[in-house]
Amino acid sequence: MIVKQIWTGNNYRNFNYLIACGETGEALAVDPLDVDKCEQAATDAGWRITQILNTHEHHDHVGGNAEMVRRTGAKIIAHKNAGGKIPGMARGVGAGDVIKVGRTVELEVMDTPGHTMCHVCLRSHTDQPALFCGDTLFNAGAGNCHNGGHPDALYKTFAEQLDKLPESTLVYPGHDYIENNLRFTLDREPDNPSAQAMLGRVAGQDPAHAYVSTLAVERTINTFFRLASPTVIAKLREVFPDLPENPDRRTVFVKLRELRNSW
Repeated sequence: MIVKQIWTGNNYRNFNYLIACGETGEALAVDPLDVDKCEQAATDAGWRITQILNTHEHHDHVGGNAEMVRRTGAKIIAHKNAGGKIPGMARGVGAGDVIKVGRTVELEVMDTPGHTMCHVCLRSHTDQPALFCGDTLFNAGAGNCHNGGHPDALYKTFAEQLDKLPESTLVYPGHDYIENNLRFTLDREPDNPSAQAMLGRVAGQDPAHAYVSTLAVERTINTFFRLASPTVIAKLREVFPDLPENPDRRTVFVKLRELRNSW
């Protein structure tokens, strides 16, 4: 499996991805909003884009579909319940389904509601696993739930799915928000040395050559994984004084998401 991360450079700070089979040159485009850049990257590598995977239905993830299909004939794949929201969808998928790319690439679909209720992530079963997580998981952050999602569902996705993946899993998010997310982590957990060190490493980075984290790293720098941290809980109780001294993990997650909405 060959992965090409494509920085769009737009105001939404989107990442697009090409996932290719090295034997056949077939490629899957993940949320290919910037069709020109995706097509150029494929041409430069000698690949053919044959499939499109939309992680969810928001315009900054599906807005390039029609033009990409027009140019390449690629088939659109998305959550099985997103058919009415994503025009031209050729295949609806659910948890456990497999998307094959060429002869060598198999990607397992994860049904990951929260940012929207029709959101999927892809995980590879390669020697070093990879997670293409759209707007569910960001570097040092979690997706918002403003437009068709719910924080309780997002918490469940984190707790029951993402938190059980191997620590070596590479994280490929839908946007470059790492610097601002780290600042939120440090606002909530100012004594977190890993987040402080990572902020020094990535501040001002060129997103065209972005740092790629792992779940092991995320568990040290991402406040949405650090729900039992005494500092996180203490700082949260300053804002929400009615919280018990030992709130459950779901409550911590939902309150952190609430704070992040206006931070």
